[in-house]
Amino acid sequence: MRRPVLYAPTTTLPMYPTTPPKSPTDLVRDLRQLGVRAGNTLMIHASLRIIGAVEGGARGVLDALDEAVGKTGTLMMVLGARDDWAWVNELPEHERAAHLENAEPFDSLRTPADPDVGYLAEALRQRPGTIVTDHPEGRFGARGARAAELLRDPPWHDYFGPGSPLEKLCELGGRVLRLGADFNTTTVLHWAEYLVDLPDKRRVRRHRRIVGISAPEIRHVDCLDDSDGIVVWPGEDYFALILREYLDTGRARQGTVGRARSELLEAADLVSFGVAWMNNHFAPQASTRRM
Repeated sequence: MRRPVLYAPTTTLPMYPTTPPKSPTDLVRDLRQLGVRAGNTLMIHASLRIIGAVEGGARGVLDALDEAVGKTGTLMMVLGARDDWAWVNELPEHERAAHLENAEPFDSLRTPADPDVGYLAEALRQRPGTIVTDHPEGRFGARGARAAELLRDPPWHDYFGPGSPLEKLCELGGRVLRLGADFNTTTVLHWAEYLVDLPDKRRVRRHRRIVGISAPEIRHVDCLDDSDGIVVWPGEDYFALILREYLDTGRARQGTVGRARSELLEAADLVSFGVAWMNNHFAPQASTRRM
């Protein structure tokens, strides 16, 4: 089962009969109190259900985010892509192509976002002015002043690794804004998985049918295992453990946006923390396996 990269899907907002919906202006005020400033480059993880009722729904939330970062700011989300044929990649490699022959081909401009990342990602994908990367597994969407810079020349293999929008987010001093997201949904930590010096990281190969130049074609993608993790790890997802320990350091801004518990984190600092955590927890495991 793929590790969700943002939040569980939600297409409807909860009903609060005694409380009127928040306005986008209310959310901007909350974002300012959390520490979001004009000119920020933000990677967003959000649950509309947890944020609560907002005038305009997902559009109203995006209105607030656009206003909060202003014309000099940038918003980015990981989109992924809806894939009703993901089960094929559980089969032996030599069987996959035959099963994918009738699959709907991925089209970067038309294929909806992966439902597992939540409806806000799909709303951002459809919003005028958003640009997207052409990748069926690691598709990102971004809008604003540095969108093109973040999404330029993304790698096909290891799409969360060197040269990825995640690395560029850290290089540009970007921040991670979490609005009611689960603790195991902080995508930038996948960049930490590439940076940690660890032998025998688990890797996967996936096959997808995509729109080609003249006809659909089947291509494979090689990457670290971003479904089940780069090591065998019993118990709670280690992304959640890393985030909780990071928050305990007091280095993140925490508050409430709408109805959502929210956090604002420096992306590069979180990645550095994640690399150190993985070194401390995974290296002993690797040494034991080699004995």
